[in-house]
Amino acid sequence: MAIVSASMPRPVTLNVSLEDVSMLRDVKKAISMLRGVTKVSVPRTKKYDITKTAGFREAMEDVKCGRVTHYDSLQDFYKEMGL
Repeated sequence: MAIVSASMPRPVTLNVSLEDVSMLRDVKKAISMLRGVTKVSVPRTKKYDITKTAGFREAMEDVKCGRVTHYDSLQDFYKEMGL
């Protein structure tokens, strides 16, 4: 006598990376058409906030302490750097 399990198979997740974001809509549509695919979703990406980075904080500290050099032109900068 065989015992048959009625449990559902565990869902599997597939991650796909695209170089060209313009293809996203077509790829989602194609994947959703495959047999057995129950859900196709795209996670929202977090906005990158540069003001939260250590480099930004250091730069603002430099400005606050006057550690900033101004040049009238790019040519003046090159001249100062010896380029």
